[in-house]
Amino acid sequence: MEHTILYTLVAIFLFAWLFQIFYLLFFLLKPSLFKANTVEGKQLPISVIICAKNEAENLLQFIPSICQQNHPQFEVIVVNDCSTDDTEMALAQLKTKYNNLYYTSIPLSQQHYQGKKLALTLGIKAANYEHLLFTDADCQPTSDQWLSQMASQFSDTKEIVVGHGRYEKRKGLFNLFLRYETFFNAVQYMGFALRKKPFMAVGRNMAFTKSLFEKSNVYAQYLNVASGDDDLFMRQCANKQNTSIQLNYESQTSSIAPKNMGEWLDRKSRHLSTAPFYKLGIKAWLFMEALTRQIFWVLTLCSLFFPTFAPLAFGFFVSRLVVLHIVLGKAANKMGENKLYWATILFDFMNPLLIGSVWVINVFSAKKKKWK
Repeated sequence: MEHTILYTLVAIFLFAWLFQIFYLLFFLLKPSLFKANTVEGKQLPISVIICAKNEAENLLQFIPSICQQNHPQFEVIVVNDCSTDDTEMALAQLKTKYNNLYYTSIPLSQQHYQGKKLALTLGIKAANYEHLLFTDADCQPTSDQWLSQMASQFSDTKEIVVGHGRYEKRKGLFNLFLRYETFFNAVQYMGFALRKKPFMAVGRNMAFTKSLFEKSNVYAQYLNVASGDDDLFMRQCANKQNTSIQLNYESQTSSIAPKNMGEWLDRKSRHLSTAPFYKLGIKAWLFMEALTRQIFWVLTLCSLFFPTFAPLAFGFFVSRLVVLHIVLGKAANKMGENKLYWATILFDFMNPLLIGSVWVINVFSAKKKKWK
């Protein structure tokens, strides 16, 4: 009986190891091998769309770096979404400095609150150009080439461009966790996109065409969902032919990181509220990755109580860790994330546990979450 249990655990352990290695090499290695177009859509006129809700200080700080992008033809449209601070005044002040900045405001009306989707729709309708680039009010581009780098990935067949939105670097273990978790997620969803399985993007840095949005009528189908405008758009509109990525450092945005775990959990909870809308195959892949990773860690620790099994388990554990570091290291070098992949040692086990906990809370919580 004891031998049967041991052999069963060994079989489960080996399956978890095989799944993890396959997942790393099939999905997460792909972004580091990506070769971006350099000129195809680089000169396209672009409309940058930003939704702002009580973001007066951030707008004053970050809008200049967007309006001063090194791109031949673009406009910046800010939708003031029912703000109660000095956002309107900040936008009026900025308008006097930048001729390519335009803004509109939604009056405060709780009776007709439709979340960020309404603000985005108004911004898209106001856009003069076909190609749209989205970011948030608390974000700034990492270079003056942001617009050109993202635009370069548009083509006759590519209508969606998925970019990377990093968090600013600060001192402390919590900030390291935020940056690692964001980096890992980006490598993951970009890897899926390159494997013709696009399923998510981040509103801090994504682009798509106006015509694709208009023919999809996507937000009208999800007005009861308070968040997830980016993922819901990808769910409805992205396919294996029309989606590209851009991941080099010059194409990225950097945003203000959550100040504490509570703020991060609230953001993550809003984001995961759209996970049930992912396609079944995507949910299966993500669930199995998290499950096999936890099984692998737990059984490795359990092997310490089985002297016969321990050396084998340790060898497989080290082999996976080496592959993981190589894969993430190559992606980090490509994305300008430097040595961030070394944080894997700290967060590889903890990250899926935290995400799983947030997901469970979402399942049993009846609280409706707004985007702000």
